[in-house]
Amino acid sequence: MSEEITTPQVEVLLDGDAFRAQMLAEAAAGLSAERKQLPPVWFYDDVGSQLFDEITRLDEYYPTRAERSLLEAHAADIMATTRASMMLELGAGTCDKSRILIAAGRDQGDLSTFVPLDVSAETIGRAGAALVEEFPGLEVHALVADFLHHLGAFPGGAPRLVAFLGGTIGNLDADGRRRFFFDLDCAMDGGDWLLLGCDLVKDPARLVAAYDDAAGVTAAFNRNALRVLNAELGADFVPERFSHVALWNAEEEWIEMRLRSIGDQVVTIPGLDLVVPFADGEELRTEISAKFTKDRIRGELEAAGFVIASMWDEPGGEFLLTLARPYC
Repeated sequence: MSEEITTPQVEVLLDGDAFRAQMLAEAAAGLSAERKQLPPVWFYDDVGSQLFDEITRLDEYYPTRAERSLLEAHAADIMATTRASMMLELGAGTCDKSRILIAAGRDQGDLSTFVPLDVSAETIGRAGAALVEEFPGLEVHALVADFLHHLGAFPGGAPRLVAFLGGTIGNLDADGRRRFFFDLDCAMDGGDWLLLGCDLVKDPARLVAAYDDAAGVTAAFNRNALRVLNAELGADFVPERFSHVALWNAEEEWIEMRLRSIGDQVVTIPGLDLVVPFADGEELRTEISAKFTKDRIRGELEAAGFVIASMWDEPGGEFLLTLARPYC
């Protein structure tokens, strides 16, 4: 098999220097705040991406199974409706679920190009190489990028399908989602489509269990953010001195993941010339995962200029897929 077939094109828009500069700014702001916090992009170095892939296979973590079931049931209809020649996936990771859509698009003869976007060059490179072998003739143009900052870098080639799966949209609060949806709408053309996966509001006990598994994989994933800070910024966090916390915020309707300090401690971050004290029991918020209703996601998309074409959810309201297009 030739090199052209087995090797994806990898375009780096977020190199090590740019990623480190972004980390410096976000760490300085988040760790200096009265209520300390970090954005979830810090989870996703190569180790973090592998841990998250492991999380998706846990018994407690229902979203991946529910979304996969919906994709398997509706992929053919989605690809027939969009007739997409190019599919872009935001936060693609290992590209596991996107394979279902790729297979449907290839079977119908329309899809020629797949553009996975992720912050981990190692993960996206491995995934892209596997895809070009699995789907002979598929062009893979991987982007090492942050979907919050690089939406304008989408390659042309309408009709395009932008897939944003896994409920990752829930990592943004309401203001963040508003800005993201408007930016995405501006980056898309009239013939493009958006496929959005989002988790639905349900029994809080089921939600919390999905983010606090018995095997402790999510806890390791959460603490990995501290290891990334250590590796990239020279910080001296001791991850074992922070306990993993997952809780349901009923007012905001989102899960919060936090790291709780075990004892009083002081962390230094030389790259920021910053000393960060943690009191015993003080918490650092590392992620939110908002949950939705059909009406809420419909309203947010329509406010940003999208028209809803279809919505599919599983019996029992586990998860929701929404197919929409820009209003032009």
